Amino acid sequence: MYGKIIVPVDMGQIDKGERILRKAMLLRGEHGSIVLLNVTENLPGYLTIEVPADFIDQNVADATERLKALNAACGANAEISVKVGAPADQILLLADEIGADLIMVASHLPNFSNYLLGATADRVVRHAKCSVLVDR
Repeated sequence: MYGKIIVPVDMGQIDKGERILRKAMLLRGEHGSIVLLNVTENLPGYLTIEVPADFIDQNVADATERLKALNAACGANAEISVKVGAPADQILLLADEIGADLIMVASHLPNFSNYLLGATADRVVRHAKCSVLVDR
């Protein structure tokens, strides 16, 4: 069993987030903890003029509420964390900060673009200092 598990959730794929959260609950040790994480990406400078000034703050607040609802629906008793930045970087940074034992990420079937650009899950797997479970 694992002591500290990070479960990153993409708000566009909340159903996958729920699935991996339920799996994390099964893998969490008796005194273990789960951190539900969402990462809101920064907007490129050229787009900031087109969106409201508090766009990122609104996204963070919305993600926090949705993660709280997911947490309550699953009865996970998880900590909620919403970060702003590049998803893979923020996942890896949080894992280092809390000394995570496991990162559980949902993934999709790879396509050609993954081999050129790399997906978040691919980057997390390559650079994590702890175990990573990729759920397809």
